[in-house]
Amino acid sequence: MGEALANGIRICLFAGLREQAGWAEQHVPVAAAAQEPLTPEHLWNSLQLPGALSSVRIAINHQFADPQTPLQPGDELAFLPPISGG
Repeated sequence: MGEALANGIRICLFAGLREQAGWAEQHVPVAAAAQEPLTPEHLWNSLQLPGALSSVRIAINHQFADPQTPLQPGDELAFLPPISGG
């Protein structure tokens, strides 16, 4: 499975996003001949995840990132819902 992860993006959902989508983790293969870079926004839209991306925090390899940040094979992409509390 290590080779499969090196050739794709690992997508992780947390908390309410995970519950709404019905899954916690998926692997998305990355085509070597892709003409445009794959971004978190592109994956969010293609996976039809619940809610608006503008209300979600994005992390790539444990670092907060922008929705337009290009992804590379082997990256881990996490979508984190808004956290409320006091």
